[in-house]
Amino acid sequence: MRLARFAAAVVVLALACSACVLGDNSLVVGAVYPTTGPQGSGGSQEYHGALLAADLVDANGGVHGRSVKIELRSEPSAEGVPSAVRALSKKTSIVIGSYGSTLSAVAARGAAQRNVVFWETGAVGEMPGKLPRQGRFFRVAPTGAGLGADAVNYVHDYIVHASNAKYGVVYVDDVYGRAVGGGAIDAIKQDGMKPVTFAYTLPNTDFNALARKIAASGVNVLVVAAYVDDGVALRKAIVDQHVPLLANIGTSSSYCMPAFGHRLGADAVGVFASDKPDGDILRTDSLTPEAVAALRWARTEYKRRYHDDMPAPALAGFAGAWALFHDVLPKARSDGAAAIASAARSTSLPAGSLPNGSGLRFVRGGDNSRALSVIEKWSAVDTRIVVWPPAFATNKNTATES
Repeated sequence: MRLARFAAAVVVLALACSACVLGDNSLVVGAVYPTTGPQGSGGSQEYHGALLAADLVDANGGVHGRSVKIELRSEPSAEGVPSAVRALSKKTSIVIGSYGSTLSAVAARGAAQRNVVFWETGAVGEMPGKLPRQGRFFRVAPTGAGLGADAVNYVHDYIVHASNAKYGVVYVDDVYGRAVGGGAIDAIKQDGMKPVTFAYTLPNTDFNALARKIAASGVNVLVVAAYVDDGVALRKAIVDQHVPLLANIGTSSSYCMPAFGHRLGADAVGVFASDKPDGDILRTDSLTPEAVAALRWARTEYKRRYHDDMPAPALAGFAGAWALFHDVLPKARSDGAAAIASAARSTSLPAGSLPNGSGLRFVRGGDNSRALSVIEKWSAVDTRIVVWPPAFATNKNTATES
């Protein structure tokens, strides 16, 4: 019965979303995303995904009859995040965000200091070691460490025999790069090997010189944690310097992005990426019926509103916010931070329950132990396919394609 009502609401919303009007008793949810600046494209996409989730939940009756009102504070860098969280904390007990790992740690600390829950929809970077008021931070997306480990494990299991491999890890030296790079380094060590590491800082790195160092080290499997501009520059340098690699795999803020493939063209073909899933190519046969209905509506509505296919940040924002609005907030006994946090910790959803293929189960520290990550391959110019895990591979024949 619940699913029937949900499906009917999806149809109604698709036909007349403009009729959704917030009432006086709306539930205010704060949001901090970088919708301008260097991360503005991905930050806007993730925020737009969250808006879709609010609209879909409102179409299905809201949260106990209350419409969700997302109040955005757009911050292009970490410096403005504390004041944004402070302003939002005067209006709500929960703030969502943040797409950018450099923003996420600052937002989480600021929210905890003000007794506000911070709900991370997409950033994967490391958190501060100890936050005030433990238990106010929740991350729906996978961790950077997990993405780095998945990259290594995929290469080890499907591409390169350990006896032939010499692993290198290149990472931008910030909260994002250290998280992903650290996960990759730990996974390599667990396989009994010693990685060669290359940390770099922005904006003054000479990537041709870095590529020469990689070649001189004898590394033939390279894991990269970079942003788009530096990821593209490093890949160009690797190709130009003819670095002999058996496998090159990157992660969520560069190698997975359409801009990476578009800017590199043929030089991206054959490269792999470890990331959150994309809305436009995610298979739905491993999702619950309710998650399938939500994803199909979101794909169509995202295309209608923003004139583009649904990218990974938008799906992360949609699925993360939908989990909050649809599954957690209805269980909270009040609008207070303690009640919301308690509801989050008590929520357990199996894999495939969220529209991005994830489940939901928060472990110590607030990370989601059932977050889905995938391995993609640039199989042709401007073309990515999912190759792992097999349940979400683009087709059954590509589950272990290398």
